[in-house]
Amino acid sequence: MPIINVKMIAGRSLEQKRELAEVLTREVVRILNVKPEVVELIIDEYPRENWSSAGQLYSDK
Repeated sequence: MPIINVKMIAGRSLEQKRELAEVLTREVVRILNVKPEVVELIIDEYPRENWSSAGQLYSDK
């Protein structure tokens, strides 16, 4: 069972998450030749103050 784990800053719309799930599942099915039912997708969302890049919190940018 392929498991896709997406980590991102919180704030995307439900529609964006639906589209992401649909597209990623479709491509995993195509590439790995598996049924959609076995593809799992987990979206982990983090507040801007819990994510940094280049030593600076996103909430401070």
